[in-house]
Amino acid sequence: MFLRRTGIHEGVTLFRNTPGAVLLDVRDAEEYIQGHIPGAVNLPLENLDRLAAPKEKPVFVYCLRGMRSRRAVRMLKRQGYTDVRSIGGIMQYNGPVESGNGNRKDQK
Repeated sequence: MFLRRTGIHEGVTLFRNTPGAVLLDVRDAEEYIQGHIPGAVNLPLENLDRLAAPKEKPVFVYCLRGMRSRRAVRMLKRQGYTDVRSIGGIMQYNGPVESGNGNRKDQK
């Protein structure tokens, strides 16, 4: 059976339409400051054990290209998170982004 991955645009829309969901950016802090999706929380991959969200809370994960986010999903599932999915990489995202100081700018 083939699993269908959620793309970044669809994933951001699902995040925005899911009450209480978390949008998790697992890139390092410098990457996050350069530009992230509005509403995203930065928690680098090596710090995933610090995620304090309830285990049943929906978590949408992205990174730069999608590799770290897929790895993060596996790690979070091992930690007991039940509703977590990779939405890919911000490189494919063409919606609005914010810089580290909260200023919005166009992506691409």
